Formats: sequence, structure tokens, C-alpha cells
Amino acid sequence: MSQKYGTAPVSAFEDATSPSNAGESSALLGGDRDTTVKRVVGREGKASMISSISNLANTIIGSGMLTFPLAMASAGMIPGMITCLFSGSVAVFGLYLLSLCAARAPHRRSSFFAISQMTFPRAAVFFDAAIAAKCFGVSISYLIIIKGLMPNVVAALYHDLSSSTPPAWALSGRNWISLFMIILVPLVFLRHLDSLRHTSYVALFSVAYLVVIVITVYFNPLEGMPERGEVRLIHFTPNFVSTFPVQVFAFTCSQNLFPIFNELKDNNQKRMNTVIGGAIGSATLTYEVIAVFGYLTFGSTVGANIIAMYPSTSLFIAVGQLAIVVLVLFSYPLQVHPCRNCLDKIFHYGEVKSIRTAVVSEEDEEEDASEVDEDHAGVEMSPLKHTLLTAAIVVTGFTIAYFVNDLQLVLSFVGSTGSTTISFILPGLFYWQLTRTDRNRNNALSLGALILAAYGIFVFIFCLGFNIYKVIHPGEGGPSH
Repeated sequence: MSQKYGTAPVSAFEDATSPSNAGESSALLGGDRDTTVKRVVGREGKASMISSISNLANTIIGSGMLTFPLAMASAGMIPGMITCLFSGSVAVFGLYLLSLCAARAPHRRSSFFAISQMTFPRAAVFFDAAIAAKCFGVSISYLIIIKGLMPNVVAALYHDLSSSTPPAWALSGRNWISLFMIILVPLVFLRHLDSLRHTSYVALFSVAYLVVIVITVYFNPLEGMPERGEVRLIHFTPNFVSTFPVQVFAFTCSQNLFPIFNELKDNNQKRMNTVIGGAIGSATLTYEVIAVFGYLTFGSTVGANIIAMYPSTSLFIAVGQLAIVVLVLFSYPLQVHPCRNCLDKIFHYGEVKSIRTAVVSEEDEEEDASEVDEDHAGVEMSPLKHTLLTAAIVVTGFTIAYFVNDLQLVLSFVGSTGSTTISFILPGLFYWQLTRTDRNRNNALSLGALILAAYGIFVFIFCLGFNIYKVIHPGEGGPSH
């Protein structure tokens, strides 16, 4: 049995499995329905806590962490640490609200599209379009970063390990991203986020290596390093305006929260809280360590890329640069995955009139199970559509990255608006809309959701205005994420 989704009171979804709420939830979901009716069990989650935390953490931690020492220098050590903690805390709250919304979606079929159908159905396709554009832009930026870093890595490695000069082909970033596509293509075609857990482990090891570099060089400075500038506990500068958004967007990972919820084994709220806390906590700790030791090492002279501040003639540093390449390389599939899922919903929007409810009759169970989308909500993505969408994303992104060297301006617009929307605005609005008619709702949490949405709108307007200002006055703005 199926029914259309609309705005449903939270009581319709609140702990429907508990004895006290079984009768009420059954009635709300389908009238006088027998409480012995089975839920759709098309598939159960198989992902472990470790793999879920690793994939979410790898989605969060990217090249933006290299800018955190500069962000700290723009305000001083104490404000820098506080703003980092604040940004992480806000990100945790947004993910927590999304996880509560995910629990109200059909069984193991949560997504931005599914929640949008339950809250703002007419805007669902626009939400998915924004997420797809954001993830597509970030995936291109990763390829451009690899293209720019690899020639430097090769030159540094040859300098330390060989007396000869590197061949010309090895100093071409285009050649390197072409070669790396041999590794990336099989990864981006994987259907499940959990299948990327091993590459996430490798990527996080690369992050750990960078942390070791920052700490080690602080205690044992390398030859050829620039003289340290002034270190201050509190010292706000004009650069704070441009570096604060970097900290805000450095915690963006909402695009992969729903797939992780769908794939996590025993995905109750307690386990989801552990996944969210573990991922954001590890990212916050990483950012704080890099920011503090990077700032203490270079002081006010620190640049926008901490790894570029160290002498590239050191093998220790050259391996660190290679670790950044590995990190970005294995973060690429984590952007293609949600981009493909959202594009699927956009192209399928005209056909999707409703989503199956989480409760179906026993005789419909087999039919419904066959329509479960393994990655997203709604009707299953066919192998042909999966292949075509993935190929289109990869080929288009690779072509742009191959010929374009700098997309910073475009990505700053897409990233700031898209990241703000999925991290703050939508989580707040979704939860508020789902609970606004429920008499037993948590008023404090609903108010917090509205405040989060308002904060997101403020950041959205601020970053959009700041990016427009940089267009009108080029060269006056600081780095953006």
C-alpha cells in the first residue's frame, strides 16, 4: 500500500516501534491498520561504526584545513580556537537535526529529496540541484588541486632522492590527473558509501601525517624556513572577514549524512550521535592542532597554505605534500556519490509523484523491496542510469579540470551558498516543519532549529555579498573556501 507524502506531524514518526506509540503511529500512517503489519525490509545496513565515522570524517577534512593557521592569525589564538569550536558545534547541531529527520523518512531510504517531499515538496528538486552543483564543484576543485600539487611533489622527491632531473611528462599536472583517473574511475562507480571505507582510512592516515609534520616542525624547525612573525592571543585583522567562512565551511559533510544513516548497522539515534560526534570531534581536533602549531611556528607571517610554508627540499615535507594529494584523491568519490544521487532525483522528478511509506502490507513487501534505492530515496537507480550519470559527472569534471587552472571564484559562490544551504538552512527548516504541528515537540529544539536556519541565511547573505565584493574589487579579499 502506498500513500502520498506531505507534511506530517512528528507524532506520526516518533518512536513508532515502541508499545506506547504503536497504535497511534499505525493509525496516523494508514488508518485502522493492524499493528502486526511488517515494515519494508528491502535491505538492512551493514556499515560499521568505524567505517561510517571514517567516511564522514573524510568528507569533512579536506584541503581547507591548510588555511586554519591563517584563520587563527587573523584573530589571534584564543578567538581562533573559539571560532573553530563554534563552527564545529554548529555543524554537530545541523547533523543532529538531519539525523532526526532521517529517522522519519521511509525505512533506509532517507535523503534530502525524501525529507523535502515530507516538508517542502515543491522545492525538493531545487534542493537537490543546489547539492548536486555544490558537490560537482568541489569534485572539480579536488582535481585542480591534484593538478597543481603533483608537479611540485615530483620535483621535491627528485631533489631529495635523485641527482637527475624529473622527466618533462612528470612535471605536467594534466598528465597526473589523467593517470589518477585510472584509480578514481572504479571508485566512483561503487554504489555504496561503505565501499569507500578503505580509501577513507588511507586518506585519514594522510591527515595524521600532516598533523605530525606541523607538530614536529614546531619543535624542530627546518633549515630555510622564514622567520617567525608575532604571535598574539587576541588580534583581529581585516582578514578575519574572509577566513571565518573557511572555518564554517570546513565542517561541511551533510551531503553524505543520509547515505551513512541508510547504511549504518543498527542506525538508532544513539549510534548516529556517536558517528556525528566522532567525525566532527576528530575534524575539530585536527583543525585545532594544525591551526595552533602552524600559527605558533610562523606567527603573523603564516600563509594561506601551511604545507607550502615549509621548505620543499625536505623529503619529510615532500611526503607530506604527497599525503595531501592522497587525501584529496580519495575524497573525490565522496563528492561524486551525493552528486550522482541528487542528479538522479532531478531527472526522475517528473516521474516521482510519491514515495512509499515506511509501513506496507505483507503482500506488498516483496514488490516494495524491489523498488528500494540502494543509495538514495525513491525508485531504484537502474544500472544503466547509474553508469550514465557517473560517467557524465566524471567526464565533465575531468574535462573542466584538465583545461582550467583556477575556479576559485566560481567555487567560492557555489561552495558558500551550497554549503550554507545543506549545512544550516535545510536542517533547521526541515526539523521545524516536521515538528511544528506536534503538541509534544521539544520547543527548545524547534527554536534551535529556527535559529540555525536564521544563522544559515545570515551566513548565506554575508558570503554572497563578500564574494560579489571580491568580483567588484579583485585582489582585496582573502582566501575563501
